[in-house]
Amino acid sequence: MLDDPVKDRWESRTEFSSCGEVSLAQGEEMQKQAVREIDCLRRALESGESAELKITHPTVEGDPIREYYRLTPQGRLEVYTDSTDDHYSDQKWSFAECYTPEWLAEISCDQ
Repeated sequence: MLDDPVKDRWESRTEFSSCGEVSLAQGEEMQKQAVREIDCLRRALESGESAELKITHPTVEGDPIREYYRLTPQGRLEVYTDSTDDHYSDQKWSFAECYTPEWLAEISCDQ
């Protein structure tokens, strides 16, 4: 596979404090299975600190998708998604960010 600039960016990042790793089974919801880990990110946001959380969840077909949530000290939420093992996708990494993270249903950027 050719170089993936998003993967390269992820691998060369400055690591933040870990809020842990959560592996979800088919049909499990992050907001129910990762309450403690999401609270860790929320506390980091409220205190102006940085933190990271890794979530792995299966696609409908069962392929693993890995999402890395990074909260920067500036309050920006970065989401890196590794779809390289999803045989029904482009098998690349993707990146999204926002400055106003929403914490209600699950971790996402309010867009």
